[in-house]
Amino acid sequence: MARDPSLRAVGWARSLPLGSNVKTARDWTREHLATLGWDRTAPDLLDSVVLAVSELVTNAHVHARSDAQLILAWDETCLHVTVHDASPRLPEQRLPDDDALGGRGLLLIDVLADDVRTQPCPRGKDVTACFMAPSAGSTAE
Repeated sequence: MARDPSLRAVGWARSLPLGSNVKTARDWTREHLATLGWDRTAPDLLDSVVLAVSELVTNAHVHARSDAQLILAWDETCLHVTVHDASPRLPEQRLPDDDALGGRGLLLIDVLADDVRTQPCPRGKDVTACFMAPSAGSTAE
């Protein structure tokens, strides 16, 4: 994406009620990242972000038993993917058994993202995964 000096940051937000399909979050994220040109210039990064969104929203629904608020904030350097849920309990990384079907989400997000942070909030918590922008040579025009 060509740098526009008037563009400082852009963001999108969506509520995902408990019980809603996580595919909705993935599709919504993919659509917004396409507006940044990442579908053409950084398809692997786009896939990593979409996978992280899927894991974060699933965690909010399954472990926090809460609606999820998904926020994407793009500042031309980093995409901040935040999922807020209503549980004050902070996520814990665990080492799953080899035969376990789950338990790898936070490990996966930690590998995919450039940075992951958890922030307690008055009404729950935010988990934010940050993804560095594609290099300047590969950004969309």
